Amino acid sequence: MAAATPHRVVIIGGGFGGLQAALALRDAPVELTLVDRRNFHLFQPLTYQVATGALAASDVSYPLRAIFHDDERVHVMLAEVSGFDLDAREVSLEPVGDAPAPGALPYDTLIVAGGSTYSYFGHEEWRDVAFEVKSLESALMVRRRLLSAFEAAELETDPEARRAWLTFVVVGAGPTGVEMAGQIAELAKDTLPGDYREIDPRSATILLVEAGPRVLPAFDPSLSTKAVRLLGELGVTSQTDRPVVGVDHEGVDIARDGSDETERIDARTVIWAAGVTPSTLASRLGEQAHAEVDKLGRLIVEPDLTVPHHSEVFAVGDMVNVRGLELPGLAPVAMQQGRYVARVIKARLEGRPHEPFHYIDKGNLATIGRARAVAEIKKLKLAGGMAWLTWLGVHLWYLIGFQNRLLVLIRWLFSFATRGRGARLITGQTTEMAARER
Repeated sequence: MAAATPHRVVIIGGGFGGLQAALALRDAPVELTLVDRRNFHLFQPLTYQVATGALAASDVSYPLRAIFHDDERVHVMLAEVSGFDLDAREVSLEPVGDAPAPGALPYDTLIVAGGSTYSYFGHEEWRDVAFEVKSLESALMVRRRLLSAFEAAELETDPEARRAWLTFVVVGAGPTGVEMAGQIAELAKDTLPGDYREIDPRSATILLVEAGPRVLPAFDPSLSTKAVRLLGELGVTSQTDRPVVGVDHEGVDIARDGSDETERIDARTVIWAAGVTPSTLASRLGEQAHAEVDKLGRLIVEPDLTVPHHSEVFAVGDMVNVRGLELPGLAPVAMQQGRYVARVIKARLEGRPHEPFHYIDKGNLATIGRARAVAEIKKLKLAGGMAWLTWLGVHLWYLIGFQNRLLVLIRWLFSFATRGRGARLITGQTTEMAARER
């Protein structure tokens, strides 16, 4: 008698949601295929440290195949999703690079965790001049841009042009923007002084610009106030209620106090951290399923995270809006959703009922600099050294791979003791970039 065909689970995306679903399902009686256009899992909360030379790229990423090396029923596939056929229960795939075309991938259960990208609010032309740190490639580009700015300032003889090279504008004061601004300030004030002969990196201007009324809007207002103070101690100037209305190679234009007047800031380096837009997989999946997307482009899913009209398809993470819930677009949400979907699949295979998804809010954390952070955990609100230690512990805990945890801990301890950054390398097309900037 032939053995029964294992239940086929396909997971699209090896980010937080997809990876947690795969980890929770690897001991289940399923044949699991994890598809991603990158061959590694990226720990996005620390990409800004790659961008500022505090960590190496390999410290915050881990090969997907290495994670599932000992799990024979887990298959990892490097491919790009080109479409869905929900009636036939197949995912259409395209090759990445020079790999052979993978063709259609059949499934019994599908989990889509496409994530999100940064939104430029209808100004896609800004994307080429206002760099973001959501991907590993973009983080390395930002690192190149930051360090090249100091090199250009060293060679510049015109005082105004030099000032523009040493002005850094971070747009968006959520956790990523706050953390990025603090790291640039530490790079300029603590790490680079003494490395240059013609400039003093401590003279750099770091501006954190926010369209809303306060920094860290998801945190308690008292912590927002403390974050501004801690940023100020590092030399970061926070500007709220100041939406950006223009960005080009020479600087940014910022609205003045809600009026039609604008202020021009000459800055050769602009970092974008002002908002996200869901993966295009959300709209493509919604079109196939005849399901709604919200005004932000997120797919509206049922309380059990299934796609309407298709109970065999789940969607998780930043690309979804869970009907009846208001959830932040954070890694903990995606991780809990991934683990929840795995439990639902196991329950279905065993014929057991399951409850709707319920998010457990464990709090918010944001680091600002050396021994500076803010934390909101339930009713507990922390700022300063204790919040920073909490931030360190949480991020080390959630990093994938013992080697990565150990390396990151060593780098952080070394950086704390010496104020040094060992990954200050300028790589890539620096000549081409300098020509474009000039």
